[in-house]
Amino acid sequence: MKIIKNIKTKIFFFALVGATIVSCTDYLNVDKDTDNPKVVSFASLLSSTQVDLSQVGDFYVYGGANLEVYVHQMCDRGTSDQYATKPDDGNVSNDWNLLYKAVRDINNLIKQGTQAGNLVYVGIAQIQKAYLMSVAVDLWGDVPYTEAGLADENIISPVFDNQKFVYEEIFKLLNLGKLNVVSGKGLELPLADDLIYGGDAIKWNKFANTFKLKLYNQLKNTSDFDNVGFNNLVALPPSEFMESSSDDFQFIQTSVTSTDLSGNERNRFYVESYNSTQFGSYISPWFYEILKGVNPSIHKLNPDPRMKYMIFNQIKAGVLPPVRAGLDPKADYWDKASGFFSIRFGSTGPNRDQAAETSYSYPGIFPAGGRYDDGLGGNAKTLANCKGVAPRRILTYDEFLFVQAELILSGKISTGNAATKLSDAITANFAKIDDVVTKGLAGGTSSQVVPKLIGSVNASGFITKIGIEYAAATSAKKLEIIMTQKWVATFGDAIDQYTDYRRTGYPVLANPNSTTAEYQLNNADAYPLNDAFTSFGGLTSYPQSLFWPQRELNGNKNAPAQKQAVNYKIFWNL
Repeated sequence: MKIIKNIKTKIFFFALVGATIVSCTDYLNVDKDTDNPKVVSFASLLSSTQVDLSQVGDFYVYGGANLEVYVHQMCDRGTSDQYATKPDDGNVSNDWNLLYKAVRDINNLIKQGTQAGNLVYVGIAQIQKAYLMSVAVDLWGDVPYTEAGLADENIISPVFDNQKFVYEEIFKLLNLGKLNVVSGKGLELPLADDLIYGGDAIKWNKFANTFKLKLYNQLKNTSDFDNVGFNNLVALPPSEFMESSSDDFQFIQTSVTSTDLSGNERNRFYVESYNSTQFGSYISPWFYEILKGVNPSIHKLNPDPRMKYMIFNQIKAGVLPPVRAGLDPKADYWDKASGFFSIRFGSTGPNRDQAAETSYSYPGIFPAGGRYDDGLGGNAKTLANCKGVAPRRILTYDEFLFVQAELILSGKISTGNAATKLSDAITANFAKIDDVVTKGLAGGTSSQVVPKLIGSVNASGFITKIGIEYAAATSAKKLEIIMTQKWVATFGDAIDQYTDYRRTGYPVLANPNSTTAEYQLNNADAYPLNDAFTSFGGLTSYPQSLFWPQRELNGNKNAPAQKQAVNYKIFWNL
């Protein structure tokens, strides 16, 4: 038997597929490969799977960068701008590879935990697998499940299972995971190695129930909706679900950095913008105008007090962007009143490709851990108080309240009031922003003073006006208001937003081919927006799913033929 002494394990963030690094000393039996142990500790496996889980659908080199364009919170100059992500898109392929690496490690954790009787570890692993497989179905449809992550058993070409079947298995996994995680069984129990809940079985149980409710909400209009299972779930007491932001399913980021991505523990949205070598993501003017309260169809004349937390303008109000001859601002979209500077979705204008990295607006202190917009401007890349300390939010308490509001509005939940639940959700999101700001500033050396949202006059007035708008709305408009507010609150969580838009049609997104003006901005200067300079250059249909990575199809003899992403719907998308 090989004896290994003084094993030390440290989990980092890793580029593309992630890994667990184990340094070992005093090896015996040196004729064996000690760099690739067959059995990894439960603590190492759990932490590694959670690092990987947190990055699926995230930014920088993952698919969130594409999906944020699909949901019109960001814009880019790449193929996502025309809804034209290709089968060989690197970000999407990275998501696929990382997701299935995590599934492989989770399978090993389940197997080893079952054999050792460490059922709390098994339960956490099962819940994590349920989450990851729901993401796989929601993005791609039919995906490998029954044979996924079984390379150790010589299954290198896993079959693609039917998406409905995978969802059925997800609910089974959640039920099993809940039983195991609250069992308390195991000679080894997770503690600090559980990077999400610190080994708190009660919080894992709350997440599993809350997540099940989210999935039921996605299925509520389908023939696959399980009324009995749903009714049993909603009959549970409130203490069985998320009760505050302390129950949020999220991954904590820190200000730790390095010369490469493998040691960079900052928020990935921050890394993509503030820490990238080339600015590639731009705040969507459509998102900005809804926050500003100038969109004629939703929240008109009700400016959102979260805007200064979500968007940081490097340019001061009234200051021109980089000036060329004749004081032409060379701006595809610029608001003189605030300094907001960006490009438009589908832009074909002459100023779309102007290089202005030190002038464009950036994601703010929420959700990226960047800077609060205090109106003073400044170079985002050199501001000392930008530390990138903001969590990777996956499913939060405020999102849970939005889900409840939607279920009440639809009649699936017969108790409660949707308007009240909507107000509670927005309030909870304000509190979440305050919490992220407090912890983010504490994680750096900031001298910036950031005001609280909760209790402010602007926050209270905004929620009151939302309530008035909601009360006067039709049923369809009520759903639009709920989904639009959820879209704002979950800024930075593009997977759920992409799912929400496909299944509800809300929020309404920018349409470059609209016969009416998309944008309402008017700087009253000699350089007004030209609405003719936004259009679809080719692909005009919204992608109903993502392409399967072409490399997977080429290397898997059991893979299907490539899909047409604009037509291939997920089964909950009616």
